[in-house]
Amino acid sequence: MLKKELRVILVSLIVSFVLTVAKFSAYFMTHSVAILSDALESIINVVAGGFACYSIYLASKPKDANHPYGHGKVEFFSIGFEGAMIFIAGILILVKAAQYFLYPRDLHQIENGLWIVGVTTIANLFLGLYLVRSGKQLPSITITGNGQHIMTDVYSSTGLIIALSVIHFTGWNWLDPAVSVLMGGLILTKGYQLMRRSISGLMDETDMKIVDKIIVILSSHRRHNWIDIHNMRVQQYGNNYHIDCHVTLPYYLELTAAHDEMKYIEKLVNSEFKGSEVEFFIHMDPCIPSCCHYCLKEECAVRSHDFIGEIAWTRDNVLPNRKHG
Repeated sequence: MLKKELRVILVSLIVSFVLTVAKFSAYFMTHSVAILSDALESIINVVAGGFACYSIYLASKPKDANHPYGHGKVEFFSIGFEGAMIFIAGILILVKAAQYFLYPRDLHQIENGLWIVGVTTIANLFLGLYLVRSGKQLPSITITGNGQHIMTDVYSSTGLIIALSVIHFTGWNWLDPAVSVLMGGLILTKGYQLMRRSISGLMDETDMKIVDKIIVILSSHRRHNWIDIHNMRVQQYGNNYHIDCHVTLPYYLELTAAHDEMKYIEKLVNSEFKGSEVEFFIHMDPCIPSCCHYCLKEECAVRSHDFIGEIAWTRDNVLPNRKHG
């Protein structure tokens, strides 16, 4: 898995470096600030690719005494670093565009610049799709984030091609810094989104999509001994997850039987999370008389209340630290 992730990110690094050189050559040829904006963003692709290589290597290291949950959190640093670099590039692009508004420059060889930008955009499109698909298959938030950044580069480059075409046929050179401003705004937005994703991961913000997925898995394989599940907390460490929860079981179950139920839950969820490891810390709660009205266990010699109806598991009753009902 590690070799495949490193191979994917190395492909991104090499291609991004070649495309950056091509874009800067187009800038020196045309003196277009919009092309310069595109080239500056490509530098970020190269820098982020290098940092991603290290973060993928570090995230693959096994757990140790100092890092009992592994090293996966470094991937959130990686996308945060990339987001910060993108944000800085966006600011530089806006500053450069303002300078060109105040001190306009003549553009040269627009047609040649168009061809270079067009070829690099097509190459970036294939690279971005490759990274996003690989990031989902592995899975890797670093590679996925890198792919999403490349796709943003594709969208901005497409707008750049349209603007340069208009400039070429109309001579409206003022469009050059105007388009650069739009690209700078788009880049700032993408940088903010990546930094927001990084902060949420480092702060252990709950990913409700993962919570919903776990609830669906457990609900569809629900056993009668699982009276309810509550106080669920999900933490992500790179590609892996750590889950705390309480499971209410019949109070008279022997320890071995209760342990078997817990191991089954862990095995069940792991079988549905392809490419990821899910570690469970499960606290076993004994049932109390108030559980009887929603307990599905039909043959129970100690039932003290009639069964009224099953309570569906949702975020509202799985996340809080209290038994259902």
